Amino acid sequence: MPYDSPQLTTGWEFDRPVPMRGYRWWYVDALSDDGQHGITIIAMIGAVFSPWYAWARRGGGGDPMNHCCMNVSLYGAPRRWAMTDRRAPHITRTESRFSVGPSSIGWDGSVLTVNIEERTAPFGLPLRGVVRVTPRAVSTRAFTLDSDARHTWHPVAARSRVQVEMDAPGLSWSGACYFDSNWGDAPLEQDFRSWDWCRAPMEDATAILYNPRRRDGTEQHIALRVGNDGSVTDIASPAPATLPRTRLWRIPRPTRSEGAARVIKTLEDTPFYSRSVIGTRLLGRDATAVHESVEFDRFAALPVQVLLPVKVPRPWW
Repeated sequence: MPYDSPQLTTGWEFDRPVPMRGYRWWYVDALSDDGQHGITIIAMIGAVFSPWYAWARRGGGGDPMNHCCMNVSLYGAPRRWAMTDRRAPHITRTESRFSVGPSSIGWDGSVLTVNIEERTAPFGLPLRGVVRVTPRAVSTRAFTLDSDARHTWHPVAARSRVQVEMDAPGLSWSGACYFDSNWGDAPLEQDFRSWDWCRAPMEDATAILYNPRRRDGTEQHIALRVGNDGSVTDIASPAPATLPRTRLWRIPRPTRSEGAARVIKTLEDTPFYSRSVIGTRLLGRDATAVHESVEFDRFAALPVQVLLPVKVPRPWW
């Protein structure tokens, strides 16, 4: 089936309705120009990887507004990680701004600004700063990820620049950045077995690969070239490439490449997902890419759900 979504979207609709058991998130990731630092930010309504939201859905509920998070991961030295599941009274939304407790993400027409005021898990260290994303161009093309059109992905601004100014810990850097958004009407683990994704910025374009493996046994292979003007063009999906599993949790890291691929650095090695920096070849060129792999059966497994509250706290108030 065609994977272009018929839904029109700008990417900045922070007040868009989210159905029961559904979700919407806005995702930022960036690496510093010197390669020493990285950051990933996911602002989530219906926090898809929160055990508290998973338990609420299993119990017959699942109000996404009662499970919102600002997930922030800092890579390099020092490392930090925060993700607190927050209740509806601590959430505010307008078309251009989404606040999650003391943190927020907002769009002013030219810059996406993320104000971070979080505590790390599990030790409660302060994580505080401002991240500004300046898109080179914005795309309105979105893609359906499943056969029933319940899950959509929108690469909003694949070619952006970021300025990171952290007070706690003290950090300041800039680099190439990527911004997208996903939304859906059902839990991810209901419709997908796994997926892998990567984005490789180059001088004049960014290559993006997205490979969902669905519950119905079908697979999808999205391969795109995003130009400096925001144009999103389909390219032929490269051949499968072999990357080693993660060392600790043995997460598979499938990808596709026009040549050999290798792991440069593992950023996250968790019970159900990995995030890595990889060397790959796309658009006829060698490139450095951010790569992710998610195993949804592992996420839904009871032992993992029992472990997750250590990393994803939820205040009782």
